[in-house]
Amino acid sequence: MQKILIVEDDEDIATIERDYLELNSYQVEVAADGKTGLARGLSGEFDLILLDLMLPGMDGFSICRRLREETDVPILLVTARREDIDKIRRLGLGADDYIEKPFSPSVLVARVKAHLAQYARLTGSRKQRAQLQVGGIQLNTQTRRVQVDGREVELKNKEYALLLFLMLHLDVVSSREELYEQIWGLDAMGDNATVAVHINRIREKIEKDPAKPQYIQTVWGAGYRLKGQ
Repeated sequence: MQKILIVEDDEDIATIERDYLELNSYQVEVAADGKTGLARGLSGEFDLILLDLMLPGMDGFSICRRLREETDVPILLVTARREDIDKIRRLGLGADDYIEKPFSPSVLVARVKAHLAQYARLTGSRKQRAQLQVGGIQLNTQTRRVQVDGREVELKNKEYALLLFLMLHLDVVSSREELYEQIWGLDAMGDNATVAVHINRIREKIEKDPAKPQYIQTVWGAGYRLKGQ
């Protein structure tokens, strides 16, 4: 049984989230404040973390940043404020998705299922092929280490997943919608402009000149591809 951590100080919301997830056969634990949520999230016991942003003791932004340093399990941020969404995107916290309050419990469950499935696919891909190389890019799917011309680069969870997908589909043009479905696993349920933001971040880390990318190319009107060298 997959285990989910809910970090939420509103008892009514936490109860709804827990009940619907348990109805879908997930094991659920609730932490009602930031410090407890961080400690439980770092325990390594959970397959997914549902994290509210406004919490007593420690805010969700800080918790997410700290969690992502230690774990790559899916993290879904929950917010009631529209301005927080811009902040989430700007900070690049490494969260996998965000959900706005009020939300439909069925949508919450669908997103949880999608992210767990995507994480399982990504884990499976790591087991299938340990070492990938395209030109000067080397990616080890077991250690999650990425090197460019011998220099190690640090990629956030979704940046890594995007690069891995493109390396496994060399020279294939993938649309933003397809990449969003494959990496975020939400069947285009959200803002696929997120793909362009993540592509730009990857380019900044792997390209000699991000304005004139050698590896990840934009095919105008179609999408992106990783060019084989």
